[in-house]
Amino acid sequence: MELSGLPLGLASEGAFGPDPMAGLFPWNVELLVFIDDERGIEVTGMAQQATRFAHLLTDDWEQAAQFARQAGFPEHHLVVRPQGQDDPRIEKSLATWTALEAAFRRACDWAENGQVFLENDLRAHAHPMRMEVIRLATVDLAAKLNSPCPACGAPGFQVVERLRGLPCAACGAPTREIRADIHGCLKCDHRETRERVGLEHTDPGRCDFCNP
Repeated sequence: MELSGLPLGLASEGAFGPDPMAGLFPWNVELLVFIDDERGIEVTGMAQQATRFAHLLTDDWEQAAQFARQAGFPEHHLVVRPQGQDDPRIEKSLATWTALEAAFRRACDWAENGQVFLENDLRAHAHPMRMEVIRLATVDLAAKLNSPCPACGAPGFQVVERLRGLPCAACGAPTREIRADIHGCLKCDHRETRERVGLEHTDPGRCDFCNP
């Protein structure tokens, strides 16, 4: 934006790691940010879900081919390295079986241990599941940009805080379940508390008193 002299900017970034619930499954988080220097605001869209993110070290082509099928190849591209995951000799953009096998054979020849390291190519254009998460993050961003502040009209009127305390259906005690969302403006100080529609009570299984 500084180089171009333009007041508006759009950027994206993604990350891969273990899922936030059990920590057992590969997970993808994508962020998009819209920067408006004219209004002095930044609006962020986000999406996340399970993804493909696997790797294998092998010297056997049949084992490598089986891994490739499980990794979603050729729709999901693969990356090949000789020796191990830290070897700088990397071949990317492998999207056909012919190219993959040729890269595998080359890596076998280059590796002192005869092993080849294969993994999913995580670049967005090479990873359809990541493309879908980016799309969902874009939908989230668009929804926020289309939500103007009731007070000043600035885009990005969105949830800034969540209030817990939804009462238990059995004993009526407040629980840790969310009962309302606080929407706020990125430009002015306007806030609105909106109770969650259709949620008057929560299951006693969520209550620390009924189900400690």
